[in-house]
Amino acid sequence: MKIDLHIHTTYSDGMFSPQKVVDAALEAGLDAIALTDHDNVLSHEPAIKYAKQLAEKNGTKPLEIIKGVEINTLYKGYEIHILGYFMDTENSDFQSMLKTQQKARVEQTKAIVELLNRKAGIAIKFEDIKKLVAEGGSIGRPHIAKAITTKGGTGSVIEAYNKYINDDSPVYVKRNSVSPHEAVEVIYEAGGVPVFAHPFDVDIAEEVTKELMHYGLRGLEAYHRKHSPAMVEYFSTLAEKLGLIVTGGSDFHAPNPNNGQIIMGKHFIPDWIYDKLYAEKHRLDLARN
Repeated sequence: MKIDLHIHTTYSDGMFSPQKVVDAALEAGLDAIALTDHDNVLSHEPAIKYAKQLAEKNGTKPLEIIKGVEINTLYKGYEIHILGYFMDTENSDFQSMLKTQQKARVEQTKAIVELLNRKAGIAIKFEDIKKLVAEGGSIGRPHIAKAITTKGGTGSVIEAYNKYINDDSPVYVKRNSVSPHEAVEVIYEAGGVPVFAHPFDVDIAEEVTKELMHYGLRGLEAYHRKHSPAMVEYFSTLAEKLGLIVTGGSDFHAPNPNNGQIIMGKHFIPDWIYDKLYAEKHRLDLARN
């Protein structure tokens, strides 16, 4: 069974619509995917509907869409991402957290736009950025950088990042995000399985992991395109030591610009991860009941 448990769409900073993600996943030979947009769950329904329509048309089994999310949090100067799987997306506390995150994204973007106009002389509007994401989607750094480049403020998106969209830039404003502890707890209480995403990005990953376990953390994303085989082994061992499950995914945002290929599902993820994730969901459901 081929799986990919970390995929983004145009409802956050992915390049593909939910429908195109489904097409790409089928093209890559995947059997199941998790849609994990940043602070957003709007991609689930259109993807599920489209996958069912394709299956009915072709007389095949539909691509399995696992409802996921990736919450961007801040803690001790680190940006820590928390993945959630199988949560009740209509849960009031979960919805409240998403609304808080979306409000913070809008406030951050508007503040950066104001500084870009006033300090950098780049005539950019909030609407220029908003139109780069699907309606109701999560605005982020990639959209701001693209808007700057489109307006001629820089020659490339990479230059925009290096010059304006980084913590040290005089026009960059940090976002007011929830803590990883809150994100984990809300996902857990909404019936989900909270997972620490790409922990290699965080120097204090082991310390944070142990802290978050007290709030309901149930897994580590050991398999990730940024993780070397040694890192995969390290985080898999840490998960086993702490009694956590292991998950993995490509963290797909767009086709590889170097060769035009879609990297979704190309990163090796053992099929037993799928079984472990479902087993953990079942175990948590039994414990909650």
